[in-house]
Amino acid sequence: MFRFASPEWLFALLLVPVLVLGFWFGARRRRGLLARFGDLELVAQLTASVDHRARLVKAILLLLALALAGVALARPQFGTRVETVRRRGQDVMVAVDLSRSMLAEDVTPNRLDRARLSILRLIRNLDGDRIGLVAFAGDAFVQSPLTVDYTAAAMFLEAMDPDMMPIQGTDLGEALRMSLDALDEAAREDRLIVLVTDGEDHEGEIDAQLQRAVSSGVRIHGVGIGSTEGVPIPEGTGGPGRQSYQRDEDGNVITTRLDEATLRRVAEETGGRFVRVVPGATAFDELVDEIAAGEGDEVEAREVTQFEEQFQLFLGLALALLMAEALVPEGRKASAIRRAEE
Repeated sequence: MFRFASPEWLFALLLVPVLVLGFWFGARRRRGLLARFGDLELVAQLTASVDHRARLVKAILLLLALALAGVALARPQFGTRVETVRRRGQDVMVAVDLSRSMLAEDVTPNRLDRARLSILRLIRNLDGDRIGLVAFAGDAFVQSPLTVDYTAAAMFLEAMDPDMMPIQGTDLGEALRMSLDALDEAAREDRLIVLVTDGEDHEGEIDAQLQRAVSSGVRIHGVGIGSTEGVPIPEGTGGPGRQSYQRDEDGNVITTRLDEATLRRVAEETGGRFVRVVPGATAFDELVDEIAAGEGDEVEAREVTQFEEQFQLFLGLALALLMAEALVPEGRKASAIRRAEE
């Protein structure tokens, strides 16, 4: 079977008749100018060194080279081979803490925005993997089911905000339960959870979900965001140039700190990694690269017919014609001139 992979380049062949007309008009104009120059016999003697037949040959070689170059750019293909294409992938559920403590600004611009930037980078680097999003605080729900529509997943991520959570707090157990439920509906074996939180578990009921993850072979990467020292939680502006913070019933400023120990335990028990996000650290980005580079399980294998590229044949002929055109002399030798005069 013969075909062109880029047939739009065949329009370049339209230049060939244009150049033919250009050469013809040029030769006609040259003869007219020479006729006006003087006596035709005298002009013929003065231009005896010019080989008009060689000029014609050079023009033909140039036009053929241009036509062959246009065919080469159109990428002619003939001859086929059958290849087996295998697609691999993994299922990734990202559970994002949307409690108000994630608005703390110990990480620039704040904990939630910093997490969102790295998760968006993960989405953009995936290829063939499915990704889903779970939003959680005091409760949890699936924000985006597992999908390979990365544009849609990014849109769902951008919409995640603490205001969408009806119950505040941080329930890591519920976040893991919802993530595992979503992964159980999938057919792939290579599955993992990325738990992004400041780790302040207010419910303390994650042990059952950890056992479930271990028995299911689901790895959990714990991403701890924030400082281990207490920092206030922004609430709004308290006036021009002033920041308002959340306070308890006694009027004391509420502080939040990273619970690193819980996240380390979650990661270690499931075979995952724990990374901490602090100013200037790149551990989360390195984890993103590691996940994106994972091959996962084979999810599809199909045979495809590949056409053999043959443009090099036409390109080689075009180059050979250009070299031949350069070697053809326009002038005639003195002996040939004398024979013509005799």
